Amino acid sequence: MVRRLQFLLREATAQLAARESMSASVANTGTVAAVRGSVVDATFPARIPSIHHVLTAGTQGEIVIEVASHLDARTVRGVALTPTRGLSRGASIVDTQRTLQVPVGERTLGRVFNVFGETIDRKEPIAGGEWRSIHQPTIPLMWRATSSEIFATGIKAIDVLAPLERGGKSGLFGGAGVGKTVLITELIHNTIGHHRGVSVFCGIGERCREGEELYHEVQSAGVLDKSVLIFGQMNEPPGARFCVGHSALTLAEYFRDDCRQDVLLLIDNIFRFIQAGSEVSGLMGQLPSRLGYQPTLGTELADLEERICNTATGAITSVQAVYVPADDFGDPSAVHTFGHLSSSIVLSRKRASEGFYPAIDPLKSGSKMVTPPIAGERHYRIAQEIRKTLAAYEELKDIIAMLGLEELSQEDRRTVLRARRLERFLTQPFFVTEQFTGLTGKLVPLEDALSGCERILNDEFANAPERALYMIGRIEEAAKS
Repeated sequence: MVRRLQFLLREATAQLAARESMSASVANTGTVAAVRGSVVDATFPARIPSIHHVLTAGTQGEIVIEVASHLDARTVRGVALTPTRGLSRGASIVDTQRTLQVPVGERTLGRVFNVFGETIDRKEPIAGGEWRSIHQPTIPLMWRATSSEIFATGIKAIDVLAPLERGGKSGLFGGAGVGKTVLITELIHNTIGHHRGVSVFCGIGERCREGEELYHEVQSAGVLDKSVLIFGQMNEPPGARFCVGHSALTLAEYFRDDCRQDVLLLIDNIFRFIQAGSEVSGLMGQLPSRLGYQPTLGTELADLEERICNTATGAITSVQAVYVPADDFGDPSAVHTFGHLSSSIVLSRKRASEGFYPAIDPLKSGSKMVTPPIAGERHYRIAQEIRKTLAAYEELKDIIAMLGLEELSQEDRRTVLRARRLERFLTQPFFVTEQFTGLTGKLVPLEDALSGCERILNDEFANAPERALYMIGRIEEAAKS
């Protein structure tokens, strides 16, 4: 049944493309009516372009504009995806009668693209073959898989307390400088090598330095031939940064639906997608909503997030870095993103300052996967006991600061000692930071991470020094020290 529906959807898409190509034989030319920064109004006397159609202007068609709205029966308003330098009123503008498209297929593996599907890795450009529109429909609910399973990462703090869901969406929340990009890079290193499918990295508003470092990291890990990188850089117009997420999803959907593979989709940073939408909204003259965000924030984010899902043929597992402005988790960008996630990993500036890396806050992070039917009774029990111990320690910190550890009861003192050892055991040296820390990276299987936490909770390491548990992999490393 699923295959039949997929076949019908592809047939309908092919027929639509055929009709568009037939109508494209007659050029649809218009005139620029107004230019305001990245917003361009154009009039088409013959036939008005459809929403999302690409318009080109300039002497060689170098100015690319995407239709955003219809102002009247003959006038459209579009957002430029390239600089509009040199464009003026009265200039000729052409409706390409197609939407923005990117190349798909195994030929994209190991390559780096921009939002237009053009290669930016100084290798041979990709021409011909199959190209698909970046604005694909969301998979119907009846096609989606209903089973849930854990996607292991080899990072103790994540796998034990906030495990990722295969085919789900996970967010890395944190302010500036707490380690979101480092954690995403480590996830790439740990999972792609053991991942049967492919990886798609989407950089939204990415700095060129970060993009270059990531490319070399993936290349040195030997997994570039299983990866696709696509960037909407920080210096590009907001329209390009807003569309690059949809371009990456089109690439990921091909591997999931046509190649029947699992896809790991990493997005850095989803807040910059929201920010680009806010810039576009302001340029379009829409009245802002709360805290200056666009009134269509919820809809635009849902259009992107709801395309990330798993089907009977494969799954797109997404990990998204989410910048939290001023560490305010009540900000609309963070609130709207929370609603789409199956796992939330919160990075704490306080823990980073104390030297606990990854700086994951175990009490604020969580996952819907930590339930007995999915994770199992043992995993659920250990995770709950860890949270209970760490929460009790947080409550006792003020008393310890004022009166000292000696004034606590024997039971509270044991709780504090357990919590301090758990905090240190949940730290972990990363492969991607070896050159900075001098510590060899460690990948810890879920069973070993659970076993280590359980042994600490059972006071097996009550007499071991705390430093023996800091920045190690398996618990056996502490026993040897």
